[in-house]
Amino acid sequence: MSLLSPIALWFGLAIPVVVVFYLLKRKRVVRLVSSTLLWQKFLAETQASAPFQRLRHNWLLILQIILLILAVLALARPFFSGKVEATRLLVVVLDASASMQATDEKPSRFEKARAEALQMVDSLHGEEQMMVLLAGARTEVRQSPTSDKSALRRALQVCQVTDSSTRLNDALKTAAAFTFEKKTKPDTGGKQVETEETSGEIHLFSDGAAPSLDEFEHKALPLVYHRLGQRCANLGVVSLEVRANPENPAQRALFTSVRNAGSNEVPADIELRFENQLLEVKPISVPPTNTLPLVFFAAQPKDGVFTVRLTTPDDLPADNQASLVSLLPKTVKILLVSRGNRFLEKSLRGAGNVQLDVAALLADPATAYDIVVLDDVTPLVWPTVNTLAIHVHQTNWFDSVSRVEGPPIVDWRTGHPLLRFVTFDAVSVSETLGVKSPSWGQALVESPQTPLIVAGEISQHRLIWIGFDTLQSTWPLRVSFPIFIANAVEWLNPASATSAQLAVHVGDPFRQRVTQPGPAAQVTRPDGTVQTIALEPNAQEVVYGNTSQQGLYRLKAGTNDVTFCVNLMDPAETDITPRAELPMGKAGGVSATTLKRANLEMWRWIAALALLVLLFEWWFYHKRTV
Repeated sequence: MSLLSPIALWFGLAIPVVVVFYLLKRKRVVRLVSSTLLWQKFLAETQASAPFQRLRHNWLLILQIILLILAVLALARPFFSGKVEATRLLVVVLDASASMQATDEKPSRFEKARAEALQMVDSLHGEEQMMVLLAGARTEVRQSPTSDKSALRRALQVCQVTDSSTRLNDALKTAAAFTFEKKTKPDTGGKQVETEETSGEIHLFSDGAAPSLDEFEHKALPLVYHRLGQRCANLGVVSLEVRANPENPAQRALFTSVRNAGSNEVPADIELRFENQLLEVKPISVPPTNTLPLVFFAAQPKDGVFTVRLTTPDDLPADNQASLVSLLPKTVKILLVSRGNRFLEKSLRGAGNVQLDVAALLADPATAYDIVVLDDVTPLVWPTVNTLAIHVHQTNWFDSVSRVEGPPIVDWRTGHPLLRFVTFDAVSVSETLGVKSPSWGQALVESPQTPLIVAGEISQHRLIWIGFDTLQSTWPLRVSFPIFIANAVEWLNPASATSAQLAVHVGDPFRQRVTQPGPAAQVTRPDGTVQTIALEPNAQEVVYGNTSQQGLYRLKAGTNDVTFCVNLMDPAETDITPRAELPMGKAGGVSATTLKRANLEMWRWIAALALLVLLFEWWFYHKRTV
């Protein structure tokens, strides 16, 4: 057994003082009596000249000495050293994602995680070091490796939870870089080989609401998972989209969905607001482990912000609302460059609110149009507006282009807006251009040899590339073809693209082109605080990255005054069920553990025993005097 505060043993000098009190004679009180016959022994004691008396056996003295010994031991903080092997470095990773704001732990999961991490700081001993990582939208190193407990406590105290999604991959990669070290050792043949050895431990404080960590499946990560959370009692808005109402052009249709990850059906109220003015309230009941789709219809007199909000309290307020900037619909001017494709032309005209022109060749940048559709025609001058390119390509789009015969369609991304309600079942393609997925775009439809449809952005213009001639496939005969074309017109529409740029996921940077920038830009955050961003004299774009809080932001830069929305809308964060295990690949995983301190302090038990002795001494004293 060792002592954390051995200096407290000096309080043991109080024990002789108690003994001296019992050696002193009692001070007698003078009283007049009629006779001293019965008081001879008392008179003999008062006549003694010495101020001290012989120490007699006294149970009160013994109890008080025991009480003092126990109190001194409690102040000295004795502990038993555990058998935990010393680790050179402990890497503490605090999950600062939105789900850690859940209040099923008091006051929140994040605050409990901080408290447990502070206990780990207290248990550091010897030459052990600790570092602190904050895993929010970005991984932040809040304290580099140190054994200074004061610095570690300060680093943990300033950590703040965010409204962002869980992104543990980057945090664990950073932690792994500190907990593995490379060493050179001879192998069985005598050759020097480089190996990795564990030089520390990673302690992750999280509720486990994270995507699979497949890339760590074979890494043998020295990870200790401290699980936070008690239950899942939460509803969340997980999607929001604004479109024109096809039945009433004067109205807007808002498609939203509410997720219930719990095991019980939950009634709630959801309200729709425009520019913070209440338009409608709907009572809903969300089945357990289900997502409930909802549609609102509302008139929109001007450009503004639509907000949907759940008003029923739950364990996680951060996902109870979402907002979108909605711009008034305008007629979309489309130029179709084609040798003749009636299926494509009819689908474009049926997209709604479209002004379509058809040409056989393109010889200018087509700046008068919002969208250019190139249907198997290579233009003399490439357009400088949003483009749908079918079976045609520009040299800087792909590194190399080949031809692939009869590619089967094996996968398509239904979560992308372009593939909303689109399926490629029973679609066959005779021939396509073979390319590799480019850095500027995302492959939406894929075959084993090549992506068939790619969507992305080049030079701040949106581009959809279809590698095959639609007339050399069965796709135009399927109902998914006109749906895809309608989705493409909506996605390529500059107004929709602008609205999409004004909707940012929590933690992602916001970018805004500026025409007349000033020396600085100001951003007003949802909590009312104002941040200033210094701008270069010739800056053409403002980039703002501090979007850790969901809500409405306002950017002012020169003559530019823009409102943009930051939303969570993440089903993984809405599902606040505490995970018993972190999945790492198909066969791997890390089970949750509890915090184990290397030093087991005993002062609380000693102080409790001292209190019992004090109570017994009080009872014994009063029993004697009665």
